Amino acid sequence: MLQLFNHLNLPLIVLAAVLLDRLFGEPQRFHPLAGFGHLARRIEKNCYRANYASGVLSVCIVVIPLVLSAYLLRNVFGVLFSVVVLYFAIAPRSLAEHAGRVAAAFADNDLPAARAAVGMMVSRDTTQLDEEGVARAAVESVLENGNDAIFAALFWFVLAGAPGVVLYRLSNTLDAMWGYRNQRYGKFGWATARLDDVLNYLPARLTALSYALLGHTHSAWHCWRQQAPAWDSPNAGPVMASGAGALQVKLGGAAIYHGQLEQRPELGCGQPANRADILRAVRLVQHTLWLWLIAISLAALLIEGFKHGA
Repeated sequence: MLQLFNHLNLPLIVLAAVLLDRLFGEPQRFHPLAGFGHLARRIEKNCYRANYASGVLSVCIVVIPLVLSAYLLRNVFGVLFSVVVLYFAIAPRSLAEHAGRVAAAFADNDLPAARAAVGMMVSRDTTQLDEEGVARAAVESVLENGNDAIFAALFWFVLAGAPGVVLYRLSNTLDAMWGYRNQRYGKFGWATARLDDVLNYLPARLTALSYALLGHTHSAWHCWRQQAPAWDSPNAGPVMASGAGALQVKLGGAAIYHGQLEQRPELGCGQPANRADILRAVRLVQHTLWLWLIAISLAALLIEGFKHGA
């Protein structure tokens, strides 16, 4: 599907989607991914078995028809459909707004409000976090979701157009619902977790590289190489290790997930993340978005130039 990348309308489509997000943000009602979540829960209710086969079947049932629909609709509605799909797939404004609420609560010296705000960003228990724990959770979420909610979606849109970004966002959403290593989802969620790992492999490393280029490059590269392999997720590790090194802050450490205390490896360097680092992380993600927009535009111009020069 590289054909889409050969046309100069690609950066215009991406820019239009980013501007729509900047103007309107993430839809609060009738978001397609929310509807997809309801559909996935119904599929789970009817197809769930604690084995690998039912998980594979459920992923196929819920994903394949929607990706094929995106392919057909793109061929019918063209650029307009692509812009709308990409707009729904990315969420830079929402990410910044969520992080901004945590920072605003800190500015008011309201730790309970900061805990509640960061609880909207992460799946860990935030009710007992101290200020450092809240700041660490917020920075981690901004860095990781920079990849999951922005850059991986852009990568798959550039590579495979609307069907590609739909495939990615659906798999990422299913991973958030089923991709847990517990008794219920250990086997059933295996397929969606592996699919998300595969689809995120290249985007995560491009995101990590971008963070490194736009921050403290040497620290980011060192943390990425030395610390990411110890992280549980093969894709979140490089993203957060590089981002922590780029910001020169320490992340990771103990966190409570679903009532269980997890001792996570330390990421980054320097001092533990604090309240000021939340908006620094947001700025790093925003600068990375501009870097990607420039790179996509230059690549499209170069490819178009080579095509006409050949």
